Amino acid sequence: MSIKRFFIASAVLLLGITSRGQQVINTETELKKLADLSLLPRYVEGTFIKQESSYDRTGGNDDGFSGKYSFLRKNEGGGLVIFEAKGQGVIERIWTPTPTDDTLDFYFDGNSRPGLSIKFRDLFNGTVAPFIKPIVDAYVVGGYYSYVPIPYSNGCKIVFRGEKIMFHQIQYREYDKRYRVQTFNPIFSAAQTKTLNDAAALWKNNERSVFNFYKTANKIEAENLLQPGQSKAIADIKQGGRILGLEIMPSALFEGEHKQLDLKITWDNAAEPALFVPLADFFGYSFGERAMESLYLGATESKLYSYMPMPFDKAAKIEIVHRAHSLVKDQQPVNIRSVVYYSNTKRNATTEGKFYAFWKNNTPEAGRPYVFLNGKGKGHYIGTVMNVQALTYTDFTEFFEGDDSTVIDGINNIHGTGSEDYFNGGWYAQPGGWTERGGAPLSGCLSYSIPLSRTGGYRFYTTDKLPFYKSIYHSMEHGPVNNNRPVQNVSVAMYYAEAPVEQNVAPANGLTKNPIPPEFTFYTNFLKHLTYNGDFEFRNGNAVINGADNASVTINVNELPGGRYKMYLHKIASAAGNFDVRISDSKRIQDWQTINLTADNRREDVYLGEVEVNKIDIPQMPVNILFRSKTSKPNIEFGRIRFVKQ
Repeated sequence: MSIKRFFIASAVLLLGITSRGQQVINTETELKKLADLSLLPRYVEGTFIKQESSYDRTGGNDDGFSGKYSFLRKNEGGGLVIFEAKGQGVIERIWTPTPTDDTLDFYFDGNSRPGLSIKFRDLFNGTVAPFIKPIVDAYVVGGYYSYVPIPYSNGCKIVFRGEKIMFHQIQYREYDKRYRVQTFNPIFSAAQTKTLNDAAALWKNNERSVFNFYKTANKIEAENLLQPGQSKAIADIKQGGRILGLEIMPSALFEGEHKQLDLKITWDNAAEPALFVPLADFFGYSFGERAMESLYLGATESKLYSYMPMPFDKAAKIEIVHRAHSLVKDQQPVNIRSVVYYSNTKRNATTEGKFYAFWKNNTPEAGRPYVFLNGKGKGHYIGTVMNVQALTYTDFTEFFEGDDSTVIDGINNIHGTGSEDYFNGGWYAQPGGWTERGGAPLSGCLSYSIPLSRTGGYRFYTTDKLPFYKSIYHSMEHGPVNNNRPVQNVSVAMYYAEAPVEQNVAPANGLTKNPIPPEFTFYTNFLKHLTYNGDFEFRNGNAVINGADNASVTINVNELPGGRYKMYLHKIASAAGNFDVRISDSKRIQDWQTINLTADNRREDVYLGEVEVNKIDIPQMPVNILFRSKTSKPNIEFGRIRFVKQ
């Protein structure tokens, strides 16, 4: 090769293009995607996302408990093969709630020696470079995740050097011949280390500002008083460009039972908006409370914010709609301040999609999953915000056992292991797991309540966005098997495309009230809502009263709305035919009452009495139940106490 040709070839490679016109993919290019939001609208031609996971292939709920479906085969040299891919690609996300100290060996390009050996746990705990926090993290709402990209040029195999591996998901992207992928080296160059550290610094930055992502931006500031039934444009741009950020103040306006304020965005004078969604749902509120504060979409104490780039061809109109509602008592006008950040760089129609958001409020049929997005077209999926309310009140949050499933271009390429797993969490209803609001820059838990039978989550895709070329079907089951737990779901599915994949439904008053359950259930074996004193023992997760006159239960009712309730104890078994209770609540200490029940092993709901929950009390007064029995060993076994609103 001549010196001239050598320098030309070297320059081309530095620009990320080989002499054959191939785009170069390597650790450096993938690390940049962790922080460069400008790449979010860009199509990813010639790639296909897949996932290897431990899901139950029979349709059951053994998604990792036994380990039966957690490996592909036993490795000839010992260990378990948990991942194997041919050709060139990049592992973009690894998740588990059950890491161990066993070693993972990554074999690249058919080599007999591993190119990376690391303890499974060390992938996530931030102690081994280049797997640093918060690009990786450990036990965030119960889950462990890594977004450190691991490229390979000619196949990859992962061997688990232990006897049993449980739950896991390994998401990866295949690249066709338009690309040349360079294999991962765990010893990073100075440039790679800087790019990784820059991404980590961005993810750690809790200051929500458009200038975290863009050096400069034009802005349109406005303050509008919106009467009920009125809408106002906060930006009406008459030339091509891109929205870089949107901030709306104050965030407290969007709390409460009714979601009457909507965001409506229309690109290029289209007949239908690209986004028409209650502001509270888009910005990640959960059942009337501010909840989500992700890297580039959410709500702080002072403002709503979005920093996702939204390119358009010739026009953009952003409106806020204040829907009137006859059932909202004394509905008042609202004063809204807004800032729209934008640039004059219009969309590249060949390489970029427009931003769309599909809002949905739906009760899926029994036996059928809930569908986030289903339609035809070309684009890529980049985010989900979801809130779920159970419609039965004695199965706690079992609906969250359901798996996510994605079908792209007719191929079922992704099948998950559980709903909280989809949101990078784990172990709902277990202390330290998916039990309260919290999360990471790209994923997390919006809320969780066992008594109210509800939860919510969010997840955004950056390096791991899901390209589709003909169609996409993205869904979530509801229940352990056969979609057998009735729910009401509200979701926002976000994607970039040339045109809408699924037609938006305008928000309406009948669909935008936050549900309040008519019943609330406290379980003996989940969390710490119930405190026991005296003669109790536990049997199979149930509480058992085994003394005559020295037993009491204190119930933390902080999560219940104020009002009057009837209380029921769900009996599993009893040796006594009756017992006495004395109940105290925020109003009074009641007299002793005799409660009758059957002395057998038949389950039944036993009425205990009425109580008052007074939300004025700070702190909230608990409900206390004293038990006594004429039987020396009553052995009253119960699994839950249910409150029914009057």
